[in-house]
Amino acid sequence: MILQENATLQQKLAILSDAAKYDVACTSSGVARKAEAGSIGNTEAAGICHTFSGDGRCISLLKILYTNECVFDCKYCVNRCSNDVPRASFTPEEICTLTMEFYRRNYIEGLFLSSGILHSPNETMEQICKALRDLRIIHRFNGYIHCKAIPGADPALIEMAGWYADRMSINLELPTEEGLKRLAPNKTRKTILTPMRQIQNGMAESREYLGMKGGNYGAYHFTQERKQKRLVMRGAKDAFGTHAISRGVASASGAHTVSRGVKGVPGTNADNGGYKISHSGSGDSVITGTDLMRQGKTTSGLQLWNSCDTKRGFVPAGQSTQMIIGASGETDYEIMAVSEALYRRFDLKRVFYSAFINVNKDSTLPALDSQPPLRREHRLYQADFLLRYYGFEANELLSPSRPNFNTYLDPKCDWALGHLELFPVEIESADYDTLLRVPGIGVKSAGRIIRARRTGRVDFDSLKAMGVVLKRAIYFITCHGRMFQDFLKVEEDYITRSLLADNTDVMRGFGERVTYRQLSLFDDFPNGGLV
Repeated sequence: MILQENATLQQKLAILSDAAKYDVACTSSGVARKAEAGSIGNTEAAGICHTFSGDGRCISLLKILYTNECVFDCKYCVNRCSNDVPRASFTPEEICTLTMEFYRRNYIEGLFLSSGILHSPNETMEQICKALRDLRIIHRFNGYIHCKAIPGADPALIEMAGWYADRMSINLELPTEEGLKRLAPNKTRKTILTPMRQIQNGMAESREYLGMKGGNYGAYHFTQERKQKRLVMRGAKDAFGTHAISRGVASASGAHTVSRGVKGVPGTNADNGGYKISHSGSGDSVITGTDLMRQGKTTSGLQLWNSCDTKRGFVPAGQSTQMIIGASGETDYEIMAVSEALYRRFDLKRVFYSAFINVNKDSTLPALDSQPPLRREHRLYQADFLLRYYGFEANELLSPSRPNFNTYLDPKCDWALGHLELFPVEIESADYDTLLRVPGIGVKSAGRIIRARRTGRVDFDSLKAMGVVLKRAIYFITCHGRMFQDFLKVEEDYITRSLLADNTDVMRGFGERVTYRQLSLFDDFPNGGLV
């Protein structure tokens, strides 16, 4: 370990900003907050960290570690205690100085703060809380703050950080408990999921007392809510197991209801933070390999309502997590099952997937010369959007017998090719959820189609104007009973070859198993095209 004891602030910044580059933070802030008199900064519900918002603005965060000193020895981490790398630590005052000076110069719009474990989780989290408190109270900083919670820290420190941060995250690190034990022996599922559950319950309490100002739900919640309403309208039984916060009113699904009691009143479960959690159906068995649901269940009500500035709400932008992909051998099916369980049971805003980059020489890790699985990471992000916005489930996209995504087809096209009995879909009569399952039709374009049908006919030209990607959609839809071209066939091999026509490396890694071939002028003629 190479300690930089007398390092300047600029030297510390160089070390600790570089050490933070493996934390994924490219996400929407998820919360809007106007500037206030006597404060500096505001927050827009837009893109963060060198990404683009809906109105085209490029927005950035100051992304740093509080310290890259660490007592843990995670085998995949560049900051593990056994590595000889330059080490440095900020003070809370230095973090405040950097954030305010960068903000005044219009370099950043917020702060992303993570950390290694300095001496102990509690000591590290205490210093982070002091930095956040000083930013909000002393410097009156009103901008966006994303804070990483330290697994194993005291719940009181986690709550304190939650009142000052807009978003919090606890990295799950690896999809399975077996992988965590092997590559991160100092961490456990319990120390990761317990604060995750605490933040979830705190957000629910904040929402109840403050309304939407106290925080907002993730996209997965609203997608499942929409699906439940559709099922209720059809008189169907709910099968999604999502949760609802109620004030004496039963949830639509009845599957996982959190009811608010009265603190201090016997019989209202006040000892458990005022919450009563009930489960129905098959209970908590959600994923194989790791019993994610039976861990981290300890709930704790918010204790600092009267000692913190609560007007922002508790973690109003929600919580997220991150998984490393390709370090421990999990299949895509296992990864997506874990993500679905996290969205369903912990009300996460986002799960981030980070392609494994081997920065350490360790025999338990993939070879140093192997490339990061970037295409696999991309497919997982696409599938994640299908879970959150399109109403798909993990077991629809993959299965134990087919555990990995097709590298060369996006998950939605791959699913459609495996369910051709459902296609083609008639644009003039299909409902919203059916349209969402058509390749080339997204959330916005599906809504535009529904609205356009109320006032007139929808044809292929209008579909293109609505943003439908006809290059993919034409194989799966009809308009007024007709396909885009009469020669188009709803046949797996034909559609696959057409979709991959522009992919020059489609044969790589598949060998003789690939039956896809270049379309010939004579395919539709008998006798090799002789007439």
